[in-house]
Amino acid sequence: MNVLLINGSPNEKGCTYTALCEIAATLEQEGIGAEIYFIGKEPIAPCRACRACAKIGHCVISDNVNDFVEYARNFEGYIIGSPVHYGSAAGVIASFLDRAFFVDFMSGHNSFIHKPASAIVSARRAGTTATLDQLNKYFQINQMPIISGRYWNMVHGANPEEVKKDEEGMQNMRILARNMAYHLKCKEAAQKAGVIPPKQEHVIFTNFIR
Repeated sequence: MNVLLINGSPNEKGCTYTALCEIAATLEQEGIGAEIYFIGKEPIAPCRACRACAKIGHCVISDNVNDFVEYARNFEGYIIGSPVHYGSAAGVIASFLDRAFFVDFMSGHNSFIHKPASAIVSARRAGTTATLDQLNKYFQINQMPIISGRYWNMVHGANPEEVKKDEEGMQNMRILARNMAYHLKCKEAAQKAGVIPPKQEHVIFTNFIR
């Protein structure tokens, strides 16, 4: 079993990366594979709402989002990390996730359904819970169990060295990782026991304008 940890910060080895490394190390101690995926520094175009992905199976915009969607299907769990920029998630990770999840759904692959996920954020000071709420919505709309720690999944610090001094924040990263490992092991045991995923229904879109 493997978990993909997505670094949504423009700083490849910054505060968000430091928190993700703590999670990755703990997951590996629990016998779960962990890989950190850096989305990069280049601009990510927002979704054009053209819905072409429903016909062609991928996004019409040529960047690493399509590669990510294909690659991410090979993992059993996901942890998305973002810094706080102006009280919300970094702009790049927001555009990236908008398109990645929309492409996966509209293409009919539904790769993320029922796979556990979690969001973690790093901040110098404030905006953390608003950013967590923003990121968790990607999981909620895709029927993904959200894994929590014993506190909101955040670390504080202006640089990696300060983040490491956030003892409670780093401890919660380890608790989160163990909870993720526990869920994955329970899911694996359930599958071996013959417990099948919930039945899916045809999606109903209600138009509120009459």
